[in-house]
Amino acid sequence: MAIRSDIRNLAIVAHVDHGKTTLVDALLWQSGAFRANQEVADRVMDSMDLEREKGITILAKNTAVRHGDITLNIIDTPGHADFGGEVERGLTMVDGVLLLVDASEGPLPQTRFVLRKALQARLPVILVINKIDRPDARIAEVIDEVYELFLDLEADESQIEFPIVYTNAKAGTATLDLEQPGTDLKPLLDLLVQHIPAPRYEEGAPLQAHVTNLDASPYVGRIAICRVHQGTIRRGETVAWCRSRSGEIERVKVTELYVTEALERVSAEQASAGDIIAVAGIPEITIGDTLSDPEDPRPLPPITVDEPSLSVTVGTNDSPLAGQDGDKLTASQLKARLERELIGNVSLRVNQTDRPDVWEVQGRGELALAVLVEVMRREGFELTVGKPQVVTREVDGKLHEPMERMSVDTPEEYVGVITQMLALRKGRMEQMINHGTGWVRMEYIIPARGLIGFRTEFLTETRGTGLVHHVFDRWEPWQGEIRTRGTGSLVADRRGKVASFALFNLQERGSLFVGPGEEVYEGMIVGENARAEDLDVNAVKEKHLTNMRSSTADELVRLVPKRELSLDQALEFLREDESVEVTPLNVRLRKTILDQTTRAKAARARKRGDS
Repeated sequence: MAIRSDIRNLAIVAHVDHGKTTLVDALLWQSGAFRANQEVADRVMDSMDLEREKGITILAKNTAVRHGDITLNIIDTPGHADFGGEVERGLTMVDGVLLLVDASEGPLPQTRFVLRKALQARLPVILVINKIDRPDARIAEVIDEVYELFLDLEADESQIEFPIVYTNAKAGTATLDLEQPGTDLKPLLDLLVQHIPAPRYEEGAPLQAHVTNLDASPYVGRIAICRVHQGTIRRGETVAWCRSRSGEIERVKVTELYVTEALERVSAEQASAGDIIAVAGIPEITIGDTLSDPEDPRPLPPITVDEPSLSVTVGTNDSPLAGQDGDKLTASQLKARLERELIGNVSLRVNQTDRPDVWEVQGRGELALAVLVEVMRREGFELTVGKPQVVTREVDGKLHEPMERMSVDTPEEYVGVITQMLALRKGRMEQMINHGTGWVRMEYIIPARGLIGFRTEFLTETRGTGLVHHVFDRWEPWQGEIRTRGTGSLVADRRGKVASFALFNLQERGSLFVGPGEEVYEGMIVGENARAEDLDVNAVKEKHLTNMRSSTADELVRLVPKRELSLDQALEFLREDESVEVTPLNVRLRKTILDQTTRAKAARARKRGDS
């Protein structure tokens, strides 16, 4: 095998918020990618609005950094397990990984997830201990925890012999010895060149380029991002397009060929084995396809990712207020948008239901599905989203459900209440560690459906101080019934504008989601009932006027401020017979069946079926 010594391809993998994107920023600055006086946003790789708002990476992206004569192609992957499909695709493009771990938090569930994928792909690992400047850093213990994780994931001897580098990504420094503080990232870059293997290829082998990601340009249309495994590809030449889904092979022309320099795509005449390239000119190309030699086409195996574990129903908006905010309302527009999402999102599934205007969308977790819905509403769509449900499967004739491995970090005083909450949700504690800092870490195995609606309750009980992270672990037999919400809903019984007088009388029943002057309709959820049952209420009732003067007529009605629910919180709040109406300007909770009489009949029928 020949070696391409001027290139290194690597991915940065880590748990969410451990500093991957910040480290890439520092690498770009120190490699001279930006001018000294150039204004560059923090976390420059997070280019989507949602990524900037949530502070997380959602889509895997690649950049290129120069270190001497060597080009380092870096894939920045998401740290959240809900976007695991992006991580798995990114790992097919690289020859090694940088495992980033927070010097205080240590390895968390998503660290386990991304590391497991890297070890399965037989990729060498460099451990980066980041945020070494934290006052609560516990570097020696964290390194021991990482070794334990490698052993737990059954890494072999060669994989456990990994080099360690200590960084402060925010300050842009790295060192191999904690006694010698770093001044820049050169020690890390030198380590990358030494330990990440250079791409290998067969001399004279026909072209093989694997499509691992997609992008789009208003000028050249769909762009396929590929790793060239063998041979050479040239701009303007004809190649064989091997479709991974149908197995068909078609001759197509490469109209444009790009390579990445820092954050820019620049035109190139040709690229050879080891390069990460972008190709334009094939409008229907998808992830997993192969570009090969037309005289000797050799397709590469399709990319496989873990199966989805959660699903929601997505349908057209049929509420009385439909069409007031958005301009994309029809079933055909919704169907076309979901099909378009499938092209670039390999971890998503869309299934037809028994209704022509409703689809079942399956994904890795609540966050991945909420991000899809949020992106669609920003594009002008109006839709109705049902309660998240777990995807089950049958194993040896028994119903199985997905189980999650969860890590909870909380102040000591909240341990009791959290243990009680998780026991009700069928959680099993596997480990509990008290570091002696006033904080406790608990490791749980819990059914995925037990986590639906858990995060909001958890943050309320821990006064916003607790941290919770989880990742799919395995399938287990059905764990029995879980009651996740002990409160009912306050449901509007007629359409109209909300009156202050009505809200004043309703606020003692529970917390309200609407304010005075807002439009409501029959079947819309206007608040959370403090009791377990649903209650139909009149939210538009005005004060009865008489011709008698009242001594309290001019008194101000004091209302408790309404509870604003984000899209994620609204999805967590839902029960089986409820859904969320999502428009570009509003997120409204509603009963799936709006009519009060029909809803009561359906509830009675459901009770008869249960008994």
